[in-house]
Amino acid sequence: TKIYDRTGQYLLYEVFDPRPNRGDRTYMPIQDIPLFLRQATVALEDRSFYENPGVNFEGLARAFVNNLRGLPVQGGSSITQQLVKNVLIPAEQRYKQEYSRKIKEAIMALEITRRYPGRQGKDQILEWYLNYNFYGNFAYGVEAASQVYFSKPVRDINLAEAAMLAAIPQYPALNPIDNPELAKQRQRIVLDQMVAAGYISASEADLAYAQELVIRPTLDTRFNAQDAPHFSLYVRKKLEEEFGPDLVYGGGLRVYTTLDVPLQHKVEEVARANVERMQKENKSPDTKVTNAAVVVIRPRTGEIMAMLGSVDYYNKEIDGQVNIALADRQPGSSFKPFTYVTLFAQGLTPATMV
Repeated sequence: TKIYDRTGQYLLYEVFDPRPNRGDRTYMPIQDIPLFLRQATVALEDRSFYENPGVNFEGLARAFVNNLRGLPVQGGSSITQQLVKNVLIPAEQRYKQEYSRKIKEAIMALEITRRYPGRQGKDQILEWYLNYNFYGNFAYGVEAASQVYFSKPVRDINLAEAAMLAAIPQYPALNPIDNPELAKQRQRIVLDQMVAAGYISASEADLAYAQELVIRPTLDTRFNAQDAPHFSLYVRKKLEEEFGPDLVYGGGLRVYTTLDVPLQHKVEEVARANVERMQKENKSPDTKVTNAAVVVIRPRTGEIMAMLGSVDYYNKEIDGQVNIALADRQPGSSFKPFTYVTLFAQGLTPATMV
């Protein structure tokens, strides 16, 4: 789910599914996924993908022989079998090293290929595979992975970036953020496999490997709202109350709010300036001005144009993540006018002793 401002130009917040085995995914059709990323995946995972019936019998035979020799149970799975494992096999069975599970995967992979024949059918299977793969750091699918590691849509990645992404599903921990050196080594493996498969030349592989990639430096604020965080979380809560978490987490909603981003920025600027001014003017050691909250509403419609819950959402010293605009607070002297007007309405005067 993506939450936007009133114009639809500013993406305020993305909601990802926090439940186990869930995460961030934006589904992409095959035509929007670069050809070299598809080729890199096929070259590494299942070079006979477009020819095999859903099962890579040569890979399975090689794995079976190695297993008979006492080596650990190996894969040898085709792309279609891996899709079956990721989507159709229950989560608690996916990583059990059992022949019965492999046989089940193979049978279903053969049936899926029968139902989706030819080049078009294979493209559909590859589309599903690229959208359901886990790429580490809560990223499911190539679009989420591209945004996580390169801060760009998958349609904009180049050959070097595609080769690095294609290697991640085999070992999600060996990604360019958590293990940059090993991720670089695996990028070389993918490029070499693409050369062996005839997708690219050796010189193209060398150029791609030598290219310096700009990797996203941190994931600390990945799922935090950058503009109007308190307002974004307020909207998320309202969505969950009205539509339920399943639709909000996995429904791919596009939510257009009433927030005016330029006004929000101005409100933040004014609030911070006022806190700084009051800190300088304050002479009493017992009084500390550290925070402020502002809500701007259009009276005729009730639209929330700006909401500032604190002057710094990420400042733990002032409990910045607490939305003071919505939190229960002591009213202090602001309640006096209500008290006075009630007493005056009952016939008391300013001279009355209470």
